[in-house]
Amino acid sequence: MSPKTQRLLPLAIAVWLVLLVSTVCGQLSAAEASLTNAIAQARAIILKELAPKAPGVSVAVSIDGKLVWSEGFGYMDLAAKKPVTNTTKFRIGSISKSLTSVGLALLVERGQIDLDAPVQKYVPSFPDKGAPITTRQLAGHLGGIRHYLGRESFRNQPFPNVLSGLAIFQNDPLVAPPGTKYSYSSYGWTLISAVMESASQDDFLPYMEKNVIKPLRMTHTRADQKGVIDPDCTKFYANDLLGKYTLAPEVDQSYKWAGGGYLSTPEDLTRFGNALLKPGFLKANSLKLLFTSQKTPDGKTTGYGVGWFVGQDAEGHRIMMHTGGSVGGKSVLLLHPETKTVLALVSNHSTPTLPKKDREAIVELFAPFYTVPAASNK
Repeated sequence: MSPKTQRLLPLAIAVWLVLLVSTVCGQLSAAEASLTNAIAQARAIILKELAPKAPGVSVAVSIDGKLVWSEGFGYMDLAAKKPVTNTTKFRIGSISKSLTSVGLALLVERGQIDLDAPVQKYVPSFPDKGAPITTRQLAGHLGGIRHYLGRESFRNQPFPNVLSGLAIFQNDPLVAPPGTKYSYSSYGWTLISAVMESASQDDFLPYMEKNVIKPLRMTHTRADQKGVIDPDCTKFYANDLLGKYTLAPEVDQSYKWAGGGYLSTPEDLTRFGNALLKPGFLKANSLKLLFTSQKTPDGKTTGYGVGWFVGQDAEGHRIMMHTGGSVGGKSVLLLHPETKTVLALVSNHSTPTLPKKDREAIVELFAPFYTVPAASNK
């Protein structure tokens, strides 16, 4: 190498590094601009379809475990003009079933629950219905247990423990013989929580806290316990006869922790969903259990596994999801395993919903940002 070449080499390397950095930065800027555009389009859907119908809304989207969008709209407290933040807790309604399903799967992994044993193995006080009811059937809404009647979801009566909540429905006739008909039932999940208590030898709420909520770092998720003072918890709203926002009636959720009694945030829910996109927190067989549709005796799939609706979106992509409806709350949690995308959306009003096409459209906006991991050379 000539002396001149030796003198010029450091300069050439420096120029090459500048060009490389400029190229990379340009690519990052383009990617960031594209992501910003996707968020803007998703925000427009929320502002058009949901935000005008609720005092407060909160949304989060994650891709492959990374939070890419989290935003609050409106107010958690209208009277105080207190805005929604990323730590505002909302009622998640039946997404509680999905939380409970993970606690149930852990007990199955540990050999503490036989999903196909009659529930009386764990809850001997539950009346014989003339045919065995199994925990698997209950978890897929095939147990024949009834759902709410009339205004039962507005119940404001405290129950001291899970077993006492069974009194609401345990002596009522089944809506169908066990295993024969899909019939949605939140009360069925109350019975599941009693099974879980017996199998784990722990009360349901502490069991869930120790085994699901804390390990998954869901720091803003808790049971909706009446009387708890929580400055991060939203007020809950409905409409009066004139269509104006009013505080929703007070309710006590102690009869349905497992099926509809939790509070959470979209960021916590996306963290929860991410944990279920691949084996790790749960084993592969457990994920298969949760996300495989159960069937009726004639072989027809129900579209519901264990605590999760399973199916396809309008684009033919596999999805796992759950919605939640409660007094003063609506919610949706959607997992898109093909692109590792998770969408969580909550509001503090009893009635507004984001149409299926719109929540799926939001997920599709973010789908292009998932990068398939490079194949291993090993």
